[in-house]
Amino acid sequence: MTQNDHIAIVGAGIGGLAAAAALAQAGYRIVIYDQFDQARPVGSGLVIQPVGLNVLRHIGAGDAALALGTRIHRMLGHEARGGHRVLDVHYDRPGGARFGLGIHRAALFQVLLDAAINAGAELVTGHRVTGQQNRKLSFSGRQDAGPFRMIIDAGGASSPLSQMRARPLGYGALWATVDWPETNLPRDELRQIYRKASHMLGVLPVGTLPGSTTQKAAIFWSLPSSSYQDWCHRGIVQWQTEAAALWPDYAAFAQQITMPDRMTMARYSHGTLRKPWGDGVVHIGDSAHRASPQLGQGANMALLDAWTLVAALQEAGGDDDHAMKLYASARRWHVRVYQAMSWAFTPQYQSDSRVLPLLRDRLFFPMSLVPPIPGILSRLVCGDLLPSNGLRRERD
Repeated sequence: MTQNDHIAIVGAGIGGLAAAAALAQAGYRIVIYDQFDQARPVGSGLVIQPVGLNVLRHIGAGDAALALGTRIHRMLGHEARGGHRVLDVHYDRPGGARFGLGIHRAALFQVLLDAAINAGAELVTGHRVTGQQNRKLSFSGRQDAGPFRMIIDAGGASSPLSQMRARPLGYGALWATVDWPETNLPRDELRQIYRKASHMLGVLPVGTLPGSTTQKAAIFWSLPSSSYQDWCHRGIVQWQTEAAALWPDYAAFAQQITMPDRMTMARYSHGTLRKPWGDGVVHIGDSAHRASPQLGQGANMALLDAWTLVAALQEAGGDDDHAMKLYASARRWHVRVYQAMSWAFTPQYQSDSRVLPLLRDRLFFPMSLVPPIPGILSRLVCGDLLPSNGLRRERD
C-alpha cells in the first residue's frame, strides 16, 4: 500500500471527520492530519439543521448525536425594551419529523470521530500543515507526506491551503458553555434577546457532553470584533449586570461565568472561493466559504460539502479531477444563496445601524407572519430551501 492510494484530509473538524467517515465507509483509504497533539473541538454549541442530520444518519452517527443533543423546535427572539417578538421561526410541532439539534461541539466531534475511526480512517495528530505541492503535504517541523491521490482541505477559516480572502465582519460574539440552571426557559427552543442591533444575547440548549448526564447550555453575547479587550477590562460583574438588565432570565446562566477567559471570542468573516478545487486539492467547509452564524448553517454547510464530495467521487467513477468539478458545481448555488441570505440578515441583528432594526421590527417581522413566508423561513433555517446537491445520482 502506498500513500498515493490514500486520500489525505487536513483538519479533524466537522467537515473533515464527516468526509473521513463517509469516504472510509465507501472503501477509500483515508488519513486525517490534525495540528493538535490530541484532536479536539474548538468552540461551544451549535445547531445541526435537518439537512445536516440527514448526513449524520447516512454515516451512522445520527443516533449517537441525538442521544447527546437536544431537539430544537423553535427559534424565538424578542426586543429587550418593548418585549415584542422580532424573530419567530418554527420547524415542526414538538415531536414532529423536522427539528434542529442543539449539540456541543465536543459531543458532535466525538460521534464523528468514532464514525471515522470505526470505518477505518487513520488519524495522525501533531502535524500542522503549512502547505502543499504536487499533492504532497508539508508540515511544521516534520517530514513531508505524499503524494496523495487527493487532498481534502477541511482546515477551516485559517487553513494555509485556502487562497480565499474573506472580508472580516464588524461584529463577532462571545461564547461559553454552562450548566442548565433552574429556569423557566424551555429546553426545546433557541431564545435570543436584542437591543436594536448593537446587542444580541442568546441561550441554546445543547444537551450533554460525552460521559456526562448534566444538561448544558451554550450562551452567547454579541460584541464588536474590536471590543474584546474593552469587555475584559470592564469586568465580569459589570457585564452580568448589563446582561441581567436586558434579559432577567439570562442572569442564571451569566452568573456561572466568573472569569473573562470562560468566554471565547469568535470573530466572523464573509467570503467564498470562486474555484474550490485545483491541483489535486479540494476545499470544504470554512476553507471554501464563510459567513456569520446568523442562519445557523455553518456546520450544515460543512456536512453537506463532505457528503456531496463523496457522492461526486462515486459518480465520477474513479476520475478524481472530474469528481472535484462535480462537487463544486453541485454545491455552487446552495452555497451562494445561503451566503447571500446571511449577508442580508446579519446587519439586522449585529450592526451599529439604527435604521435596520426599525425595518426588522416594523416591516420584516410582521411580513414574516404572513403565509407563505413562515413556511419559507422554516425551509431556509432547515437548510433545504434549495436543493443542496445538484448531482444526478446521490449515494443511497
